[in-house]
Amino acid sequence: MFRTAALAGMAAFLSQAAFAQVTVFENVRIFDGTSDQLSQPMHVLVRDNIIQQIAADPIPADRSGTTTLIDGGGLTLMPGLIDAHTHLVMGSIPQGAVLSRDQNYVMLRAGAAAEDYLMRGFTTARDAGGPTFGLKEAIDEGFVVGPRIYPSGATISQTSGHGDFRMPLELPAAGDNPHFSERYGYATIADGTDAVLRATRENLMRGASQIKVMAGGGVASNFDPLDVTQYTEEEMRAAVDAAASWNTYVTVHAYTPAAIQQAIRAGVKSVEHGQLADEDTIRMMAENDVWLSLQPFLDDEHAIPFPEGSANREKQLSIVAGTDTAYDLARKHGVKLAWGTDTLFDPELATKQNEQLTKMTRWFTPAEVLKMATHDNAQLLQLSGPRNPYPGRLGVVKEGALADLLLVDGDVIADLELLDDPEANLVVIMKDGKIFKNTLSADQ
Repeated sequence: MFRTAALAGMAAFLSQAAFAQVTVFENVRIFDGTSDQLSQPMHVLVRDNIIQQIAADPIPADRSGTTTLIDGGGLTLMPGLIDAHTHLVMGSIPQGAVLSRDQNYVMLRAGAAAEDYLMRGFTTARDAGGPTFGLKEAIDEGFVVGPRIYPSGATISQTSGHGDFRMPLELPAAGDNPHFSERYGYATIADGTDAVLRATRENLMRGASQIKVMAGGGVASNFDPLDVTQYTEEEMRAAVDAAASWNTYVTVHAYTPAAIQQAIRAGVKSVEHGQLADEDTIRMMAENDVWLSLQPFLDDEHAIPFPEGSANREKQLSIVAGTDTAYDLARKHGVKLAWGTDTLFDPELATKQNEQLTKMTRWFTPAEVLKMATHDNAQLLQLSGPRNPYPGRLGVVKEGALADLLLVDGDVIADLELLDDPEANLVVIMKDGKIFKNTLSADQ
């Protein structure tokens, strides 16, 4: 019986190996995720979803499965891009539609936006809050085209915090009638350590790879001033302890020194935003090995168009004024930096995702920008430990890494703005070893 089972297992293995999907990129110059220059022309073999071989000499034809040959002609092969702060359900749909339309409609819109996201070259998204569990599952199973998703689930907020979407006339809270945003998984309002523990554990039960907690005031929210510190240290530590018991981490929304410093004392591993951090706070982040997931917020075409004179506009301008300083201080003290967009409720701005990456040359060289959006962001994702939904190495073009790859028409280090036009300049897009776009001729 054992022999029969072993033979059956071997037959299944050989059958699976016989139909391996193989892709060979020939004559490509590689940005590997860490180098400051492209390689000499190389050849790269992908078997199923793994980069199996990188060689200077041509790789012999593989006869063990279906092989796709792509002649790169000296174009740039690089890792798929990673957005470390995104909201896939809320990013590409107006807020009014989220609040008023059937949630099936909202999710269908999110599925279409996920495909656009991948076609811009973003093969991975760390979702910083929202009901993305179903979208992730549909993408992973192949029913929807889109990026890998590291979901946070519902953001966790105190009453009156950045994740409290209620209007004043909807108060006081009704425990048996949760708000729309809570019913559908956009946010959870939790006050006190017991409620925070429950909210954290519920997100983990649903499949969160990390936990997102609102630690301070925000710009887009109407009823929490920017300067307020949200949650007590004890409440924040409850979320950290619950996440740590699942071997993952907490990231927090915070701008001010007080909010950031309290979160660090509570044990968080990542801070989202942080534009108002002072030098003592940045130094504290470096000393505690805390990531700064900073977005390039400027008063430019990518800024949310709040009405002039409104409270939201005033908060926005104060954030914008701190962006340059935050980047400068982070570089000075060697804080680990991640890059993301944080687009919300704006279909037009969502299409400018690549431009929000390339404008990072205001502070960094093109090679540094690319490293941040590939290798470095991938290192942040690894903090989720065993809760990582995609075990393996992302963000690099190395043997043994997961095959998330872009073939770019040109030298992307010399001209980073090639990425601003992904339709024209991304000639091949591969995620998990599967080709989702190929405008070059290929031999099967």
